[in-house]
Amino acid sequence: MDALQALGARLVELNKDRLAKIAMPEELRDAVKDAQRFTKHEARRRQLQYIGRLMRDVDPAPIQAAIDEIDGVSVAANVRQHALERLRARLLEDEGVLDEIARRHATADFQHLRQLRRNAIKEQAAGKPPRAYRELFRVLRELEQQEEERHE
Repeated sequence: MDALQALGARLVELNKDRLAKIAMPEELRDAVKDAQRFTKHEARRRQLQYIGRLMRDVDPAPIQAAIDEIDGVSVAANVRQHALERLRARLLEDEGVLDEIARRHATADFQHLRQLRRNAIKEQAAGKPPRAYRELFRVLRELEQQEEERHE
C-alpha cells in the first residue's frame, strides 16, 4: 500500500505534459491534478492517501514503467539512447548513413541533416561548442519518436 502511495506521489511530481502521456483512469488523473494544486501540507497528505487508495484498483506496472521511462532508468530507454548516439557517430564518419536513415524515415529533412552534419564536423575541427552535434542528436531522436508513434 505504501508503494502504491509512493507511486502516486511520483505522479504528482510530474509536469502536465508528462502526466498526459501516462495511461491511467480518469478518476486517478483528476486526483493527481487536484494534489498538484494543493499547497497546504495536510490537504496534500490526505490527497496522496486518496491517490494511494485509487491506485489499489489500478494495475501499477504500466504506470511504473512509464515513470521509469521518464526518469531514464528504463533499460529500453538506455538502449535507444545508445543506438541514437552510435547512429550520430556513424553519420559524422560517413554521409552514406543518410541512405539508411532515408529507408527508415521517409519524412526526414535530408538537407537539414546534411547541413547539421557539415556544421558538426566543422565545430569539432575548430574546437567550438558542439551546438550542431547536439542538434543532430535531437533531430535523430525526433525521427525515432515519430516512427514509434506511427507503429503504435
